[in-house]
Amino acid sequence: MGLLSAEENAAYWNARHQREGDLRSGGDMSFDEPTNRMFYILRLSLLLDIVGHQSDPVAPLFLLDAGCGKGWFSRELARFGHQVDGIDASESALAYCRERGGGARYFQSSLSGWRSPWLYDVVLSVDVLFHILDDDEWERSVRNLASLVRLRGRLALADWGEDGDRTYGNYQVVRGRNRYVPLARECGLRFDGWRPYAFRGNPNGFYVFTRTG
Repeated sequence: MGLLSAEENAAYWNARHQREGDLRSGGDMSFDEPTNRMFYILRLSLLLDIVGHQSDPVAPLFLLDAGCGKGWFSRELARFGHQVDGIDASESALAYCRERGGGARYFQSSLSGWRSPWLYDVVLSVDVLFHILDDDEWERSVRNLASLVRLRGRLALADWGEDGDRTYGNYQVVRGRNRYVPLARECGLRFDGWRPYAFRGNPNGFYVFTRTG
């Protein structure tokens, strides 16, 4: 089975966001909604450790949720007082985000195409990069997200924790530590470790980087 084309992949996600519920649309399709809720909460707790346990209404942290889907993480992070921008390519997902509100701002964009007038304290991408099937577009996306991190800010990218690439079905290509760490270092970020999800055998987690120059 060949991988989806860029157009087929975009159509798949737009239809999935229209068809599925709030959590399953961007979560694990093998889980029911309550199990996905547990999975979302676990990943949120990891993100809060990465973002830092701070909230200041006078000087909020600026966060980018890259590939926000229906905006669950964007809304939850905004509830902690952070200023959150959510970007996604899916029109149906963004329509849902704007209807729900929740304090975040939403924009239609690819990960490689997003431009911002300011840098972010934290740029995060939750289970999105392995759905970018073209290697060149994946690399452009990682480089662009890295460029949006301020000095001493953090980049958190979800993928699997081993070396090497692996393809699952026709819409998922996981890429390993040997791809993420050297690329981030080229972009001036220090590797600060991998935070595994450790949820029901899921092999994924967050690669965490800090901009040092």
